[in-house]
Amino acid sequence: MTGNRENGVRGARAVPVGGLLEIACDESGSDGENLTGGNTDVFAHASVRLPVESAAAHIQEIRDRIRSPAEEYKANHLLREKHRAVLEWLLSPAGPIHGRAHVHLTEKAYFVVDRAFDMLLGDRAAAVVLFRAGRPAFGDERWRAFLAAANQLLRVRNDGDPEAPVAGFFGEVDALRRAHPRTEVSVILDRLAAARPRADSYRARIVDGPTLIPVLNPLLPAVVFTAAHWSAGGRPVRLLHDRQNLLTPERIEWITETARLAGAGLGGLRLVESRLDARVQLADFLAGIARKIASDELNGHGDPTLTGLLRPYVDPASVWGDERSWALLGRPDTMRSSAR
Repeated sequence: MTGNRENGVRGARAVPVGGLLEIACDESGSDGENLTGGNTDVFAHASVRLPVESAAAHIQEIRDRIRSPAEEYKANHLLREKHRAVLEWLLSPAGPIHGRAHVHLTEKAYFVVDRAFDMLLGDRAAAVVLFRAGRPAFGDERWRAFLAAANQLLRVRNDGDPEAPVAGFFGEVDALRRAHPRTEVSVILDRLAAARPRADSYRARIVDGPTLIPVLNPLLPAVVFTAAHWSAGGRPVRLLHDRQNLLTPERIEWITETARLAGAGLGGLRLVESRLDARVQLADFLAGIARKIASDELNGHGDPTLTGLLRPYVDPASVWGDERSWALLGRPDTMRSSAR
């Protein structure tokens, strides 16, 4: 990421607030805890470091270039083929956000497997092995069933039989063990089968009381990663984030403490209305654009030009398991085996 240039229009500087650098954030692709059956397969969290005046000028320039009568602009405006030149300009090295913006990507299916292995085995390296071998070994249908069962096991909300998530997941594990004995993944499946007591304890904790941090929502760790990125140079940051129901005061406190423990300099997080802050609007643009480009690449029909333009913005710490697409979106040597 070419993030060492000052942010804003050429020569402009992001104004520190009380010694803190303000970073504006937004997301795209949120489906709550439904990560395997939702509308999107990628979650993107974007952030920009720009002065308010510069961001407003860039928004106006986008409006002028698009020439749309829409009251509010979203990423889908820029993703239309007729606005391709505007999209390429926005992401290009000569564009307004290059070196001043950042995107943390989450491949949702991998995030589910990573979270499940962390809870059941405390072994995220094994999650990488199973994730990469799972579809070729089990076939599409059985792999999708395993992912859906893992999603149900971990999600907080369950309107049916409280024992169903555990039974469903371990039923899938047992079926895979019977169908694929003495294979590359059979040892991992055996370890999962032996971890049922941990799954029972996890579900019991959910039944006993409200869950502060839902393990399946990628927004919270993405915010922590964002704070870590922008404060890596030693300057503490304050994040301005589009309003989200998930970002309650208690969860903001968790984010702040988790960032501190990770060594990130997060000096605060403030929620704002996207339509009232041009910086957040730019982050919204970038999040939606990045999610679509990354999803297309994940599904094997990426646009080489757009993927290449997005790559400088992508967080090396993105939570991504698919090797082929990551080789194009990021640097293969930085692929993460954990979501932290």
